[in-house]
Amino acid sequence: MSQAYADAKISPVIPKISPLRILPSRDEMINTLKCSNKNNFQNQNNEEFDLLIIGGGATGTGVALDAATRGLKVALVERDDFASGTSSRSTKLIHGGVRYLEKAIYHLDYEQYKLVREALHERATFLNIAPYLSHQLPIMLPLYRWWEVPYYWVGLNVYNFLAGKEAMGNSYYLSRDKVLEEFPWLKKDNLVGAIVYYDGQHNDARMNVAIALTAISHGATVANHVEVTHLLKNEDGKIVGARVRDNLNGDEWDIKSKGVINATGVFADNIISLDKKKDNMIMPASGVHVILPNYYSLSGKMGMLDKATSDGRVLFVLPWEGNTLVGTTDSPAEVSFNPMPKEEEIMWVLNEFNKFLTPETQVRRDDVLAAWAGIRPLVIDPEAKDTSSLVRSHMIHVNDSNLITITGGKWTTYRNMAKETIDKAIEVFDLKPLYECQTENEKLIGSQEYSETMFISLIQKFGLDTEVAKHLANDYGDRSWDIMKLAYQAGSKQLPAPMQRINSHYPYIDAEIRYAIRQEFACTVVDVIARRTRLAFLNSQATLESLPHIIEIMSEELNWTPEKKKKEYEEAVEFLKTMGLPKSEENLSLANASESQVKKTI
Repeated sequence: MSQAYADAKISPVIPKISPLRILPSRDEMINTLKCSNKNNFQNQNNEEFDLLIIGGGATGTGVALDAATRGLKVALVERDDFASGTSSRSTKLIHGGVRYLEKAIYHLDYEQYKLVREALHERATFLNIAPYLSHQLPIMLPLYRWWEVPYYWVGLNVYNFLAGKEAMGNSYYLSRDKVLEEFPWLKKDNLVGAIVYYDGQHNDARMNVAIALTAISHGATVANHVEVTHLLKNEDGKIVGARVRDNLNGDEWDIKSKGVINATGVFADNIISLDKKKDNMIMPASGVHVILPNYYSLSGKMGMLDKATSDGRVLFVLPWEGNTLVGTTDSPAEVSFNPMPKEEEIMWVLNEFNKFLTPETQVRRDDVLAAWAGIRPLVIDPEAKDTSSLVRSHMIHVNDSNLITITGGKWTTYRNMAKETIDKAIEVFDLKPLYECQTENEKLIGSQEYSETMFISLIQKFGLDTEVAKHLANDYGDRSWDIMKLAYQAGSKQLPAPMQRINSHYPYIDAEIRYAIRQEFACTVVDVIARRTRLAFLNSQATLESLPHIIEIMSEELNWTPEKKKKEYEEAVEFLKTMGLPKSEENLSLANASESQVKKTI
């Protein structure tokens, strides 16, 4: 049991202040990375890493965790931040793939069937290893023709049957009246009822951060904001490391390793091009999501699936983090570090959703609180004779230089993708792990002492309101105690300032910013607003209003100069443009924003 948790249970009001559970700092890990280049590449010494992983998304951090828990010496670098790409821009579902099952049955496609079985197993594993970040979610499929009732009831119960003992719950029929009780804004004409099935949901960026932190706790050396600029080869033409640059201060150095794994998702071709001419393995597809007010998911406990949009794509309407998430589109795209949601795709999502709504509850463009685009890495096998066909799942490819590339797949199967990648790396690089794969039962950091009722203890011991307490428990698990300890260290015992909210409409508190910097490797304002908290993904305007306050706290922690504060503000505004920030607010300066915030407070 952690000291923080034990102290909290003993103390009736305020836990005894004891040291936080400390992971190595980013500076310490940078120094460890620099140690690997002290000897030449012909000298196999203990400074050399077994593996260097490029990419800090779900796949990359999953690979790092798998390698570290097998006893391998592993390093990971990420050019931006954990989950800064596709891994923070998903539909937030942990799902087995209902659509894949329908294709498998219709076309007698065994490959689609295997995808469903794998995903259903990984879905159960997901909820087991990260119980505070993931949960089951009932999803309703509204039906407007009577023959659809038995058709979808049978199909979804086959879905449950395939999950076996790992099924989340049986599908069931919901009468017309019950459907309208759950979603009163739903169009009533010809509605006959609905079938409800279960899948999982999670907080994707927070999950990604938790995987990275867990890998670090098992000895992995992990650094965000470190970019690979060159791949290093030995006399035989095999890759034995990389030249990297710290994007925060410009330092460059070499990292020596027995093997390199390219886990950069949609940017996989960029890394491959450092080794040889591009193979163009990636065919990017863009998915746009919009965030609407919470009254479009009235109870906050059930989602909805539109199975028959105008062009055949599937549309989800899901409760998420107190708001309503609607998406996604699926259209060809260009690879971009900061993809911009296209206005026509936002309007497609809104128009398709409006088809389900009564005339008096039609969603307006002004109702959109945030909108973002994520780029999915669809994969073409470079070894296939027919390069027009896409790989349906993930793909592991080994170049002649021994560069291993893992790409494709989806969030639900990240752990199995990582396992297969490390299995291949052990074979290719002749590694000697101490253990077999451990990740199926390795709980992520924050899970050990988490319970579904721990938010009650947070309320009782710290006087938090219920919304804040639930948020802390669901985003940090048992590390909530560390955040509250930090709040009391930074503030007074009567009213710790760090317990104040960042924005009055959302449950994020000041202490989370300090915790993100000290314990979760947040280095920039965008790291905080997008990946440590999810404020930017929930409400771009509210995030803009909160920037001066966030910057002041970060400046205290990181000793920023006025010039640095201005730069961070401008970069945060540029990021918020990709989150649907209204154009009328795009040119607001830090000084004007701070003045406006003061006036609102007064």
